[in-house]
Amino acid sequence: MEATVRQKNLYQTVTDQFDRAADLMKLNEGVRKILSHPQSEIIVNFPVKMDNGKIEMFKGYRVQHNNALGPYKGGLRYHPTVDLDAAMGLAALMTWKTALTSLPFGGAKGGIQLDPAKYSAAEMERITRRFTYALGDNIGPDYDIPAPDVNTNSQMMAWMMDTYISTRKPADRQKNIHIVTGKPVNSGGLSGRDASTGLGVVFTIDEWAEINKIDLKKTSYIIQGFGKVGYWAAHFMNQRGATLLAVQDGSGTIFNSKGLNVEELYQYTKTNNGLVKGYSKAEEIDKIEFFKIKADIFIPAALGNQVTEETAPLLNVKLIAEGANGPTNSGGEKICQERGIKIIPDILCNSGGVIGSYFEWIQNKHQEIMELDEVNKRLKSKMSKAFGEMVKAADHYKTDWRTASYIVAISKIENSYRERGIFP
Repeated sequence: MEATVRQKNLYQTVTDQFDRAADLMKLNEGVRKILSHPQSEIIVNFPVKMDNGKIEMFKGYRVQHNNALGPYKGGLRYHPTVDLDAAMGLAALMTWKTALTSLPFGGAKGGIQLDPAKYSAAEMERITRRFTYALGDNIGPDYDIPAPDVNTNSQMMAWMMDTYISTRKPADRQKNIHIVTGKPVNSGGLSGRDASTGLGVVFTIDEWAEINKIDLKKTSYIIQGFGKVGYWAAHFMNQRGATLLAVQDGSGTIFNSKGLNVEELYQYTKTNNGLVKGYSKAEEIDKIEFFKIKADIFIPAALGNQVTEETAPLLNVKLIAEGANGPTNSGGEKICQERGIKIIPDILCNSGGVIGSYFEWIQNKHQEIMELDEVNKRLKSKMSKAFGEMVKAADHYKTDWRTASYIVAISKIENSYRERGIFP
């Protein structure tokens, strides 16, 4: 499903959220000025030869928001909505996300404005490799570490890694495999990294359920997006006995009042270009009707700006668990708060991906292998700690969870600037 409002508006939403938290916590004015702007905005234009022999020009972006706590970290997405404003908003979200979860990273984001469906696999490889080369020293394993995002995957990360290390001298190539995370396991990737974002979403839902003494076996949910976040979130919700009622993606919306079989639907999408449309054991409904479905939980796991002034009044759920980045705009959030719908904010809810990336980065730097059980145990621990800090801040400042999560994140960065000062 395309964004209800174009993705470029995400930057204003993130700015509004930052300003609300900064006002409430009385953020130091100097630090506020620093954090109100990205540190670097990189645009690269590069040529790629197509399968037909013709040359096409592509525009790529990388925004580096802040690195006070560590190297820049954030995904690369390939989508028609990618532009500078979108990258700026997403990069700022990564800064708050890494700070909230106490990772030694800053925030960055980027990508290419294109529709991957229009290009062959060979063309996508050449586009990815040439983009990597065009970024040059603007990325680096201890400076700015990309990862997968919308329409990018582990294969593309392997191409990026191979391109980057091929530009280093032979003795240094193995030392640089942590230039990207989200790689295939055989190329230095982390066991469980593909599932970490979706698993993290469900870990936060576990925390919400525990606070409210809710048995997830008796809950129902709807999910938007059935890709690498949406599917894995559904997979782990299914393990907890929750009932999936509806799924919406770019191809349409499917609904079954008795529940959808998560694994069967996933196998179907693998034979249908990753899309849910046409699944025989569900009825297809209008995309707006999706928002009206009565359920306990809504997991938006697609693009941003889905819960808006138009859709928020339609929702019939108790909880929104933000698997996507920026799925709720300022107007939609205000309506949800007025209606008593709780929101687990994106900077916590979907942070399992960057936490998994951190584990992979450490694994590569130390040249060791982390087992899946250890990965999941450490992921749960980090997310539980951050959830507790958010709830504590919400109680202290008498505010909502999103504003509280921003306050926790911003406070950690503010403390770093207080301790280090500003050069010169």
